[in-house]
Amino acid sequence: MKVSIIGGGGLVGSCAGFAIQCGGIVREIALLDVNADLAGGQALDMLHGGPSIADQVISSGGYEHIPDSDVICITAGLRRQPDESRLDLINRNTDLFMSILNDVKAAGPKSSAVVLVVSNPVDILTYLAAQRLGLPSNQVIGLGTQLDTIRFQSLIAQDLGIQPTQTSAIILGEHGESMVPIWSSATVNGLPLDKFPGWNANKATELFTRTKGSGAEVIKKKGGAGFAVGIAIRDVIHAVALNSNQILPVSSVQDGKCYGIRDVALSVPTVVGTGGVIARHEIALWPKEEQGLKRSGSVLRQTLETVMKRVGA
Repeated sequence: MKVSIIGGGGLVGSCAGFAIQCGGIVREIALLDVNADLAGGQALDMLHGGPSIADQVISSGGYEHIPDSDVICITAGLRRQPDESRLDLINRNTDLFMSILNDVKAAGPKSSAVVLVVSNPVDILTYLAAQRLGLPSNQVIGLGTQLDTIRFQSLIAQDLGIQPTQTSAIILGEHGESMVPIWSSATVNGLPLDKFPGWNANKATELFTRTKGSGAEVIKKKGGAGFAVGIAIRDVIHAVALNSNQILPVSSVQDGKCYGIRDVALSVPTVVGTGGVIARHEIALWPKEEQGLKRSGSVLRQTLETVMKRVGA
């Protein structure tokens, strides 16, 4: 399998490339970037570590890599400022993103290619990608709340002093202000989280608030997120590469079959495999969780309508 990362010279793209390389599953990784020297340097740095990982082809370049890529991962975009919401990025990022989509389409991607959108605001841009590229909508995925979910799990585990891998909790909806924590199914090694010693409503509120602000916190402290988002991207790409049918909270265009939400891209429990989105599941939620998810769809739809008019879609 070949993965091309557009924006591969930047922090997010290079961290994604390194995480995928360390996984040793993907056969070929190409880093594409408007700054060719930066992408070339990142690729060379990865190449040097190859003998200790796996037999892989690591390269850099431009859109000539698109026609034989099985996964096209778009990470390019302008950085969010510490006091800026993800949706505030729309006007600054939409023109750049549409230009990238046009270049990808002109390059002639495989009819079976899966496109993974990481650039923010990811749910809005995932919808635009599904509309513009002409690929089946199930082959266009946004990273969605996968990053929020692993952040969420890590903070719960840290607070309770337990192993992160034993913590299961998910965030759905928008990758942004209206994201919804799904406490109803949260567990620690299979045990209900709300029954765990020391757990209470105040702790739940505190941990979700910190999760929702994690992106801004990382930006403030180090300038931008890289390692965790690279891992989140790897999670999705490995599910595609291995055809694992893994359930992940990724963003895709909704058709009304889950919670009645349609004509907007957001995250619901999604089965991911070689074809991209294999299925979506409407799991039972607490009433307030379902209401929050529907509200998240409404918030995104209002923004999307404005963006669609702006880009003439």
